Amino acid sequence: MIPVLGRHAALRRTLEHLERQDVRDFEVVLVSDAADPDPQGVQSEARDRRFTVRTLHAEVPGASAARNLGWRSCAAPLVLFLGSDILAGRALVAEHLALHARHRSPSVAVLGHVHWAGRRTTFMRWLDRGFQFDFGSIEGGEAGWGRLYAANMSLKRELLERVGGFDDELPYLYEDLDLGYRLDEVGFRLLYNPRASAAHLHRPSLQEWRTRMETAAVAERAFCARHPDVEPFFFNRFREAVAHPRARGRGALLAPLVPPGLPVLGARVWASVDMRYRQELAPSFLAAWDRAERAGGAAGAQ
Repeated sequence: MIPVLGRHAALRRTLEHLERQDVRDFEVVLVSDAADPDPQGVQSEARDRRFTVRTLHAEVPGASAARNLGWRSCAAPLVLFLGSDILAGRALVAEHLALHARHRSPSVAVLGHVHWAGRRTTFMRWLDRGFQFDFGSIEGGEAGWGRLYAANMSLKRELLERVGGFDDELPYLYEDLDLGYRLDEVGFRLLYNPRASAAHLHRPSLQEWRTRMETAAVAERAFCARHPDVEPFFFNRFREAVAHPRARGRGALLAPLVPPGLPVLGARVWASVDMRYRQELAPSFLAAWDRAERAGGAAGAQ
């Protein structure tokens, strides 16, 4: 199940990689977002594929609405969610199937691995340390509900039905985390299979993430209001960063040459990198959080 909002050239490559899978017994469901400027383009990319493809068009904007429409239209008992810019390794589908075959309980979901396509910049390496994905801190085979990334994740349809799928009303960027939280409440397990690997066809930039953090602030605030027992991840880290002396940025110059695991120097360099990027992104996030808080307070007073 792949939600689509623009970027049809990336979708073409995503489908081409699915055509190269070691197994062929699967159906692909593409759902164009209600806000997609060219839903006909999605249908065009779906034609003449080596697997069965169905295309749908969401009536409500947002990734959650698209994903819900997609999985609810599926007859298969197992649903694999991918992003429209995710290039699946040849064994990805087979590895998801294999782990589900070993763990047939309806409560088991499987998280595949996602890495960047092409050479990683220092910023991309920093994002891999818990800000975009957090694969590096997984110990053993249990990923935990907080790492339910819909970019490469499969679960039994029965489990989705049990919690009602994604929440259409939650802002974008926290919808998969919210699903993970609600699944955890009913006792699911998220198993990590690094062999179900895929490349993320995207080159994020610091400027792009300044804009993204405005969206993340609204989403995180809404998520934490709904689940007050969960500490806000970004808010706490950005608030700490603005209270810290200004980072000089020297770590970013050394980071291409110094791996994080290098004794003594690695920790110092990457602590500097971490503080620099948090301080760069904090203003846009915290300003958006304050605006959302004021708007929420004004709405509550009416």
